[in-house]
Amino acid sequence: MDVVDIDDPADPRVDDFRDLSSVDRRPDVVALPGGVVGKGLVIAEGTLVTQRMAASRFTPHAFFGVDRRLRELATDLRDPSLRGVPFYRATAQVMADTVGFHLNRGVLAAAHRPAELSVAEVIADARTVAVLEGVNDHENIGSVFRNAAGLSVDAVIFGAGCADPLYRRCVRVSMGHALLMPFARSDDWPGDLDLLRDRGFTTVALTPGTGSVPLADAVSGDKVAFLLGAEGPGLTEETMARCDVRGRIPMSRGTDSLNVATAAAVAFYERSRI
Repeated sequence: MDVVDIDDPADPRVDDFRDLSSVDRRPDVVALPGGVVGKGLVIAEGTLVTQRMAASRFTPHAFFGVDRRLRELATDLRDPSLRGVPFYRATAQVMADTVGFHLNRGVLAAAHRPAELSVAEVIADARTVAVLEGVNDHENIGSVFRNAAGLSVDAVIFGAGCADPLYRRCVRVSMGHALLMPFARSDDWPGDLDLLRDRGFTTVALTPGTGSVPLADAVSGDKVAFLLGAEGPGLTEETMARCDVRGRIPMSRGTDSLNVATAAAVAFYERSRI
């Protein structure tokens, strides 16, 4: 590991970590305002997420952190795959002046985005997948990844209208599982639901609406794909019409639905019991 001390926030060597809170300059976005192409980097934040990035297909090309985090990560950074990757060491104040806010977690890692996986690739050996439509809240997406990792879901598929699953906040909330869990964006939505069906998946639209059956009655297929929509509007009618069954989570006290990440966790748990 090459340790490089940084004492000037304007040092160009840490440009990949600069202005993380600025919508018009963030290095982790693909497209910037005005049609400008962004760097589209993947940023890991904190010791655990950095460790998971190092263990994923998102290979870090640089680290930026305080000395304490360098020492905590010493064993991980000795991995041969990281030979020659610089660790830019700085004080907490220099880091704050560079990234635009005080970073309590004390370390960042940056990686370039590898080629995206296809829907066919991520479902090839899967038994349970989550399919999102219109979910544009990064924290919800991060929570879905974390729930999926902990409850035996094999992959996540993003349909139309979903936010970037590799945005820094999403990666952080997922505890790095967004980097480890196979995922794909649908290039043919909602046509890819037919591909799922052709590959033997029962497609279950989670909805409290008319025609839905209790969730426990909808999760018993050999392969199951759970479809979840955005907060409020839920899944589109076109998408639900293509699904095999509509499943609902029995609710009480006049509550009609749950937060999408919570609903996903309930569905994943119900499936894991089979």
